[in-house]
Amino acid sequence: MSQIMSQVPQHLLLQQQRLTPQLIQAMDILQLNAMALEARISQEIDDNPALEIVPDEDEIAPDTPPAETDDRPEGEQVLVVEEGDARDFERLDNLVSEYDWMDDDGEYRGTKSRARAFEEGDIKMEAMANTPARSISLREYLLDQWSLIDVDKETRRLGTAIIDNIDETGRLSTPLEQIAEQLEPAAALPRLKDALARVQQLDPPGVGNRGVRECLLLQLEVLPGDTELERRIIEDHLEALEKNRLPRIAKALGIDLDDVKAALAVIGRLSLHPGMDVVDRAAPAVVPDVIVEYNEDEDCYETRLARGNQRELRISPEFRRVLEQSRDDKKAREFIKQKLEAANAIIDAIKYRKNRLLEVAKSVVETQRDFLDQGEQHLKVLRMSDLAGHFGCDPSTISRTVDGKWMQTPRGIYPLRRFFTGGTESGDGEVLGWDSIKAKVREIVDNEDKTEPLKDDEIVRRLKSDGVEIKRRTVAKYRSQLGIPTARQRRQY
Repeated sequence: MSQIMSQVPQHLLLQQQRLTPQLIQAMDILQLNAMALEARISQEIDDNPALEIVPDEDEIAPDTPPAETDDRPEGEQVLVVEEGDARDFERLDNLVSEYDWMDDDGEYRGTKSRARAFEEGDIKMEAMANTPARSISLREYLLDQWSLIDVDKETRRLGTAIIDNIDETGRLSTPLEQIAEQLEPAAALPRLKDALARVQQLDPPGVGNRGVRECLLLQLEVLPGDTELERRIIEDHLEALEKNRLPRIAKALGIDLDDVKAALAVIGRLSLHPGMDVVDRAAPAVVPDVIVEYNEDEDCYETRLARGNQRELRISPEFRRVLEQSRDDKKAREFIKQKLEAANAIIDAIKYRKNRLLEVAKSVVETQRDFLDQGEQHLKVLRMSDLAGHFGCDPSTISRTVDGKWMQTPRGIYPLRRFFTGGTESGDGEVLGWDSIKAKVREIVDNEDKTEPLKDDEIVRRLKSDGVEIKRRTVAKYRSQLGIPTARQRRQY
């Protein structure tokens, strides 16, 4: 009976929410940073004759009629942007939850719609058109030199193959035997070694090395003066040198500790990544989305959006006139209607983004006032769920708002996500962020006696005396993240 009943068609009434194209667009716009927003606005203006930039006041002619604010069909509304309360967050948040996705660690990664994919392509094309010429790669740099070296045809072939296997740091991580087997025709290993020796004579010194020891020795060969002691230390005592066991090296070589320290000063000027030293790898400029300035008169921090976020769009007056002139042309009116709907949707989405970003930024500044006044050690715990509760939305909406955005403060430019951090409670009840604790670890190490550096257990005790209780392995993890060596490696003789 149950089998028969299971095959009987049943009608179920389900209520589901689906994102409209306008709301998908609003989500996409919300996630754009200032540079991407500029590119998106330019693209929208190019694609839609109904849109134009609102001119500055001094650009408006005296006889220019004021622009109306809305041309959307009666009863249609994309987003409420006039109100600065939780309702705006709520509306978007309720509609997008099913489109979110999480990574394997359960961290929010945002919505990736088809519209976003096309938009990213537009942004990339815009960026490519406005990006300065790229710097030369290490491979190109080496091949230019190799083309000028006087070698026979076979050596040139082998040297080119070697250069093709050198990574950006200058290291040849592929074994010569493997390179020899991959070549057509195959190469004799002795000939490949000879070619490597010639490649290792190229600039920068140390290029083509197969490990730290060879990297340092190749650079020593081109240094002026007597470097015999440095060579012996690198060849025979590199492991002890890495562990900062200078007295052991002095005893093994039968020399004074001062001689070892002098040799270490020479070795310290050598590069472990010579390939990185000849290629311009300047980081791209960061354009802030939010600017925070201190107002001395009011003793407060004022938050505003950067110029790239301030461009406003409106419906073109020319397009309005075309609308009035085409009342009897059905096809023309349909085209105009589509363009007006698209124009109003993008205008609403940009206004929504502006309001949300400014509200979130102001909340961050209010929470992190101590950081702005006193620095890293006073960064407070702030979770996205905290702001989500404040605005009555889901943390994913806050994540979209801060994603990829930068804040310029009197203390420097920071990713907006930098101000969201977990933490712990100190002994006196103060809630400290993890980054604040890292800053304390850094301060303790900076102020230690370098002849007797503090071990991790001792740093734990110092933190505990300041009311911060964390485990030794946490200190070790933070020390590693901060690039601080172990106590033995920090010791100065």
